[in-house]
This record gives sequence, C-alpha cells and structure tokens, in this order.
Amino acid sequence: MRTRKGAARNQAKKRLFKRAEGYVGGRRKLYRTAKETLIRAGVFAFRDRRARKRNFRKLWITRLNAACRERGLRYSEFIHGLAKAALGLNRKILSEMAIYDPEAFDAVFAEVQAAIAA
Repeated sequence: MRTRKGAARNQAKKRLFKRAEGYVGGRRKLYRTAKETLIRAGVFAFRDRRARKRNFRKLWITRLNAACRERGLRYSEFIHGLAKAALGLNRKILSEMAIYDPEAFDAVFAEVQAAIAA
C-alpha cells in the first residue's frame, strides 16, 4: 500500500497560510501564490535587516557631524581625535549624548580636542 502525505501536507499548508495572513487577495488564499510571496518577503526581510544597520550608522554619523561642526570640528577630525584619546565610545552612544546630554558630549569633545592638540 502506498503512503500519502495527508495530515503532514495539511499541517504544512496551514502553517504557510498562517504566515500569509494579512496579505491581499490570492497572496493569502492561493497556495502557490502565497508560497511565492512568503519566499519573496523573506528575501526582503533578510536584505533589510542589514540595510537597517547601515541606515542607523548613517544617521548617527550625520548627527555627530552636526554636533561637531557646532563646536568647530569636522566629523573626520573628531573621530581621529577620539581614536588618539583612546575613548571607547561608539557612534551610537556619541550621537545619543550629543542630543540628550550635551554637557557630557562637551566633556568628551574637550578630551578629543586635547588629544588632537597633543
């Protein structure tokens, strides 16, 4: 007697349609179309998880550049001074400091300027 997929196939389809909830038209109701759409959605999700990291880094650099120029240095000079001063602060933390804690950023900026001058 040959075996058939039966229950396992129904479970797989049920899982697939559960993931396709919220899609419009055949993308939600038709098995092949839903499967294709989910594969494509997965590709976009994978790509954009990496793109988000790039976008945030760009945002932090832009914010830092603005904060540094207000204080009389370019971003590249600031980062060079940061490395010279051996301060282990990353761009995310620095940009948050520049926005929410300007006094602390000024202190870091003073250390960077001292390192550049030395």
